[in-house]
Amino acid sequence: MAAKNTSSKNMSVPKALSAVSPLTLRIIAECPVTKARACDLILPHSGVSTPVFMPVGTQGTMKGITVDQLEGLGCQICLGNTYHLGMRPGPELIEKANGLHGFMNWKRNLLTDSGGFQMVSLVELSEVTEEGVKFKSPYDSKEILLSPEKSIDIQNSLGSDIMMQLDDVVSSTVTGPRVEEAMYRSIRWLDRCIAANKNPDKQNLFAIIQGGLNAELRKTCLDEMTKRDVPGFAIGGLSGGEEKDDFWRMVTLSTDHLPREKPRYLMGVGYAVDLVVCVALGCDMFDCVFPTRTARFGSALVPWGAIQIKSKQYAKDLQPIDPDCECPTCKRHSRAYLHALFKSDTAAMHHVTIHNIAYQLSLMRSVRQSIVEGRFPEFIQTFMKRLFPSRDQYPSWAVDALASVNITLE
Repeated sequence: MAAKNTSSKNMSVPKALSAVSPLTLRIIAECPVTKARACDLILPHSGVSTPVFMPVGTQGTMKGITVDQLEGLGCQICLGNTYHLGMRPGPELIEKANGLHGFMNWKRNLLTDSGGFQMVSLVELSEVTEEGVKFKSPYDSKEILLSPEKSIDIQNSLGSDIMMQLDDVVSSTVTGPRVEEAMYRSIRWLDRCIAANKNPDKQNLFAIIQGGLNAELRKTCLDEMTKRDVPGFAIGGLSGGEEKDDFWRMVTLSTDHLPREKPRYLMGVGYAVDLVVCVALGCDMFDCVFPTRTARFGSALVPWGAIQIKSKQYAKDLQPIDPDCECPTCKRHSRAYLHALFKSDTAAMHHVTIHNIAYQLSLMRSVRQSIVEGRFPEFIQTFMKRLFPSRDQYPSWAVDALASVNITLE
């Protein structure tokens, strides 16, 4: 068991936020079979149609794609990283540029993460205490303390529509007392983040549910955090190498206990199967570096999986990546052209990045449309049949997860 001071039993719940949160969630349709739903999420800069996939721009830019192109693909919200933007160019400069929106010249919504994930991804550079996380800057090796207050201060300067609380992140494969300690600390840090937010009337602060793969700890975290009047909730601490059977069970446990009237954001999820299954389990928002990162290695996402465009078999193939795709890359360029370009020009990565983001956004639009039209269960059947050549190739975790929400795959 964790030390006594990790307990939250004596925590006083902060009063409701003084300002009405600048977020409205309208539930447009709910699947009568699964937990899926389609919502309109109204944020300060624009509306967002959910379920939604949010591309990740670590330092105020998507690698390999411009802001205009992202807008052209119909992206309504994307991510920025508080830790990296806080390091450089720094919040002072970004604040002078009228926040991250002005700095990027992005007119739609932004979500900034808190910097907490770097506790896992840069673990050799970090040390966690009750005060916050001590990092050595990967840029100049200076020691920095990222506290809940500092994380919110940076995010207030960035001016994002959705800010994430600083949470105590442990790898999803860790077990034992550290998981309990991190969960209780995340609750205490949430309270500090709520108190530190200078712009509750302009910026929405989301809580992050922790508890690892332990159902009891997750439930405790859900019970405590849902007592706080925050505009939305994220499911954190997953997608870090844990077994998929554990992953989906923690997702569905979380959505079972989260309030219906607030958005639910599943962090770090971007594979097509995971997106479709987790929509069925009741999630609204997703993010992942996967589509952009995999594009840089020449992997183009398609409804039947992925095409490795650098492979010899595409050297003379004059078809687009996906003949049914409406993205600028598929309208203009053949597989053969992209194959040749990858040998000599970084523009190839740019073209595949555009396609992959378009694929993710299009997938989520199709998912939403099927929910609104009352045919999401049929959509799932068609989606799985197209992605996997035979039923015995369906991932067993996906079969079980969908069965838990009344979908028996054919």
